[in-house]
Amino acid sequence: MAKKVQTKFKLIIPAGAANPSPPVGPACGQRGINIMEFCKAFNEKTKDKAGFRIPVEITVYTDKTFTIETKQPPATDLIMRAANIKKGTDNPILNKVGTITKAKLAEIVEQKIADLNTKDHETAAKIIAGSCRSMGVEIVD
Repeated sequence: MAKKVQTKFKLIIPAGAANPSPPVGPACGQRGINIMEFCKAFNEKTKDKAGFRIPVEITVYTDKTFTIETKQPPATDLIMRAANIKKGTDNPILNKVGTITKAKLAEIVEQKIADLNTKDHETAAKIIAGSCRSMGVEIVD
């Protein structure tokens, strides 16, 4: 018989750096999850993605066990790393802060397509290109 789900919640945590301090500790503690067990499991699962913030969906069952489903880093983090910038612009129409090539855009699409609401690479590229535009990052050939 399948376990009964008590609750699901989402967090964004730096990869390989989960610790009992906020937001992890309070979010897990109020749902009855063993915080250190969660931190060890998350850090082990995300140690290869160091330097990124990782969205994670935690499913808590009535017997206080849990499962962790990690997603890919946010598109904005991938774009900032590809364009080698610290943050996006305050005015994307007037101020451009960086550029990425179409090849880099395609790499980001390949990495993010599992988390997007489309399976078509062309549509996914348009979604990521929109994020680039809103950040003030230009796409060049």
